[in-house]
Amino acid sequence: MAAFLYDRLVTDHEYVQRVRQQRPSALLPVIAAASARWHDATWWNSPYRKYTPWALADIARVSLTYGNEYRGDGGCTENDLLSMLAAYAALTDPMVRDKGSFDSVSGWLLRVSGEQFTFQESGFSDLARTAALFDQTSPARTPTCLVDGWDEELLGCSLSDYVGVAQLLHVAAQHNAGRFDLAWLRQPQMEKVCSVIPADTIREVTERHFVTDQKAFRAENEARRLSRDPHLRRFEYNPLRGHPFLSGFGPGCLAPSTHLVAPKGSPLGLYYLGIAHFGNAFAQELGDLFEQYVGRQLRQLPDAAVHPEIIYRDERRSVDWIVIFDDLILLVEVKSTRPTQQLRLGVLDRTNTALRQLQHAHQQVATTAALITSRHPSFTHIPADRPVHGLVVTMEPFHTANAPFQREGHPDTDTFVTVCSASELEHLVTLHDTSVSRLLRERQADPLQSTYSLSTALTGENLGRNLILDAGWDSYPWKRHADLGETDAASPGAAAG
Repeated sequence: MAAFLYDRLVTDHEYVQRVRQQRPSALLPVIAAASARWHDATWWNSPYRKYTPWALADIARVSLTYGNEYRGDGGCTENDLLSMLAAYAALTDPMVRDKGSFDSVSGWLLRVSGEQFTFQESGFSDLARTAALFDQTSPARTPTCLVDGWDEELLGCSLSDYVGVAQLLHVAAQHNAGRFDLAWLRQPQMEKVCSVIPADTIREVTERHFVTDQKAFRAENEARRLSRDPHLRRFEYNPLRGHPFLSGFGPGCLAPSTHLVAPKGSPLGLYYLGIAHFGNAFAQELGDLFEQYVGRQLRQLPDAAVHPEIIYRDERRSVDWIVIFDDLILLVEVKSTRPTQQLRLGVLDRTNTALRQLQHAHQQVATTAALITSRHPSFTHIPADRPVHGLVVTMEPFHTANAPFQREGHPDTDTFVTVCSASELEHLVTLHDTSVSRLLRERQADPLQSTYSLSTALTGENLGRNLILDAGWDSYPWKRHADLGETDAASPGAAAG
């Protein structure tokens, strides 16, 4: 089969019709098996590099939403799936319709980053951060929501067990062509697994938080759509992110996108659960925790002094953290924020609200820098004899936040500001062989690299272990019971066959 089945652009309608040629009951297991086979970054080695996790997830979404059991002969081959993947890769975009205008190119960058980069985050970091943030970071303010027992109320089990279930389901699905059957829990080889997390807990958490059916999927997919533009359909929220397993498609439950199972245990997965259950109080208290978490990460820097925010005139506050190096003052503003769905659609006139927090963070950096330079009485302990750099740390990545088209919406100040995610900060503080301050100054001086994400500057650098993430990871059930190995959790399906 040719690497590019289409030598032209494909409309969304044509792509959807191609997916509909196969029945969901035949197509979805093929997608799930492909997703399990080309897991993590191995899809780079897949046929023609077409088996991308975002394409597989959308083909599953289209089949669930628009497919029916009355088409075709009930079969589905690997070539059928590959032809759908080729159609997906050839999909047209509003940028083409709008003839490559500045706004349309900017929108395309937002859409592509939201579509693809979210599948390329570190699974270890995301899951380890959950315990490090929620269980191992102390809040600065007395919580009313995140109190003892909040996890049991929200999840039906401890936070540790919840992440443990996510890990179990992820590994089992990858080793069983995307399937997990709760009946496996009754098999003898699962006794060790169920001695770590009780079978009832695994069953209840799986059914409550991970599994949906086609009817519920369709209803949520329709309810969550923000646009009727067919060019934007594939960038809309995919309900598989909330419930990655499906019932009704063969024995047990099926994960068409195994890449979406583990992220249920990430801070982002918990954020949406917490907001739905506790309301805005959850978001506010998570923001406080995240601010303290960033401080913990910064204190790992071996050659810097870290100061908390400074309260000055009329109870005003500086940036959240001030980091003093011998050759740089780093002003760190923390924002527990994440790209909204409007931002992921890339429609620029919808993004002002989503970016408002980043704009405010830039202003906070500029204000604090001015207070240091002017020698305000509350800031005299901060040196004013060295360059000042701003760092805005977000809970989730804003992949294009440093690009020129997004910088235009930020306040015009004399202080250079970099936006980075929690994951990028977690890597930055482990830098060996060179100082973080030197890397940031060299990045600022590079007119091209300074417009990229911070992770680009870390490529090829010598990075160590992040002890905070390691402690978070070590708190989970399977790490505490490492003698189980991976095979007990991974191979029940093979034994059942």
